[in-house]
Amino acid sequence: MRAVIEINALRRWQRAIVAAFGVGGITVAAWGPRLPTLKVELGIDTATIGLLLGGVTVGAFVGFVVSTPVLHWLGSRRALTGALLIVAVGMTLLGIAVTLRSVSLVTVAFFAIGCASGLLDVLINVEGSAIEQLAGRTLMPRMHGAWSVGAAVGSGIGAACAALGITPQVQFFGEAVLIGVVALVSAPAIPPGRRGLVEEVKPDRMAKVRQWLRGWLDWRLLLIGVVMLGVELGEGSANNWLTLAVRNGHGQTAAVAALFFTAFAIAEAAARIFGSPVVDRLGRVRTIRFTTALGVVGVILFILGHSPWVVLAGVLLWAVGVSMGFPLGMSAAAASGTNPAARVSVVASIGYLANLAGPPAIGFLAQAVGLDRALWLIAALFVAAFAVSGSLRPAAALHEAERATG
Repeated sequence: MRAVIEINALRRWQRAIVAAFGVGGITVAAWGPRLPTLKVELGIDTATIGLLLGGVTVGAFVGFVVSTPVLHWLGSRRALTGALLIVAVGMTLLGIAVTLRSVSLVTVAFFAIGCASGLLDVLINVEGSAIEQLAGRTLMPRMHGAWSVGAAVGSGIGAACAALGITPQVQFFGEAVLIGVVALVSAPAIPPGRRGLVEEVKPDRMAKVRQWLRGWLDWRLLLIGVVMLGVELGEGSANNWLTLAVRNGHGQTAAVAALFFTAFAIAEAAARIFGSPVVDRLGRVRTIRFTTALGVVGVILFILGHSPWVVLAGVLLWAVGVSMGFPLGMSAAAASGTNPAARVSVVASIGYLANLAGPPAIGFLAQAVGLDRALWLIAALFVAAFAVSGSLRPAAALHEAERATG
């Protein structure tokens, strides 16, 4: 950015983006606790629910793809505000669809929410990276901590509404209002303009698409994607399989299994919120090596542990292992070259593919070898993330290392 942002404006901008991260977390956790009720309300089976939720995944990838042209077209403030408002509209549409018991309208609503969420995810990471660079210190893990806190809050809202007998549609309408208010209140704090884009060069639409596609041939972005692949598969698998593995694999009650998952969520959020000074001290590369190494130890303790306390220790280390890869990977991608939106979109696509497609892969593997053995895949991918963590070095340091070895 050419203009110098004064400190108070920078703080307002940061608060607005943290709020957007939190709202993103609330959004993705909104419907999970209500799926049993939605299944009854809509009169559908579990397989159909899986197909409906697939609409969120497809929509998210569409959001990733269109993020760069949308940022070029609208600029940061209008694009981000628009993404939040589309999420609010999607949540409203979801509430209407449940009221009408329309499966087709639910599909449209999930697609709209997924598309807006994918777009929002790229934009807030581009904004967060810009704020981080202007502040001169590590802030992305803390911002992603806000996403984790938002996800916990969203899940809690859904669970509380279910316990109190509040219908899903009332919950979705209320969350739509909350998201819309956050969008409108936060918008003035976001500086206008196109973050990190070169204004002197205005490529045509096909040139922008080609630029995005070239990102998939950038070896550094792909290696950052391997880091994202390892940690996001670990996080997605924990979200889907940890409770079942604690209950069936380690013989604990459903209540204890739920507490173990709560411990995982708290540990991940805490690592992100309080991890920024660690990143400033160690740097991105050593931080990823440290956390993924702890993640490997955690998964091993979880799989092999017999005492509940050993298993709990494994859960906590597993959470630390997944905590830093996504925020630091997004930060590294955004700072790795020109057109940060396109670069963030590439690694975000890899990360979300792992988060969304990884758990079913664990499920298919578990059918063949058992759930405990299937979790070794997570440990293997942690090792892969550790091995390629050097790709997260700042671009200048990476070029210097290449010259030294060349």
